[in-house]
Amino acid sequence: MAVFDVVRGFSVISMVLFHFCYDLRFIYGYDLDFFKPPFQDVWRSSISWTFLFIAGCMCSFSRNGYKRALRYLAAAAAVFVVTTIVAVDVPISFGIIFCMGASTLIESFLANHGVVLKGLPAAALLFVAFIALQGITRGYIGIGSLVLHLPRELYATPYLSFLGFPGGGFASGDYYPILPYTLMFLVGTSVGRYWKETGYPSFFSKVDCKPLAFVGRHALPVYLAHQPLLIGVCELLELLGN
Repeated sequence: MAVFDVVRGFSVISMVLFHFCYDLRFIYGYDLDFFKPPFQDVWRSSISWTFLFIAGCMCSFSRNGYKRALRYLAAAAAVFVVTTIVAVDVPISFGIIFCMGASTLIESFLANHGVVLKGLPAAALLFVAFIALQGITRGYIGIGSLVLHLPRELYATPYLSFLGFPGGGFASGDYYPILPYTLMFLVGTSVGRYWKETGYPSFFSKVDCKPLAFVGRHALPVYLAHQPLLIGVCELLELLGN
């Protein structure tokens, strides 16, 4: 349905603007007072959570989840190699594209072994778990005053960073490990299957914006190309400013 491409396209443009602000402030030193927490964190989450939710919804349309997962993971590997070689900023390890690939792989494995997540109750439980695990990369899980601190041993090795337990010295310019973010992907999977079985909301058919839908259908190429282009724009601004 076009609505998914439109929403994804809007998020892609939001992502490009977010990274443009990031580059201007943190790489080129421009004074962007508005680009700081909590606004910065809310903006980032609005983009990544939407990407993961929509990608999860797409599972109900996918014919070959394993093939789609490998495409994501290959793109994530390419991003890691390029950002390591170019070294403009911190290299990207286990970023959003990795998470989408790993999540697709996990969902496909579960579905092929009879664990098919669908329905609003499942989505609600997964979302609560997603919120409860927001602090996992910082050593704890829980909501509000109900907090459980995790064993430090989980964070003593560099080999669990992909899972959500970053080891000492780990750094990434974009970090979306399996926990908690695969849970948001699975929220989308559950809702997407529910919609496919029971019918999509009527207003979905009225959502149509061809430019946004075009961007949404080409989200991965835009993701791969946008940062080099933004760096080029920033370099041009530097030349014009001097």
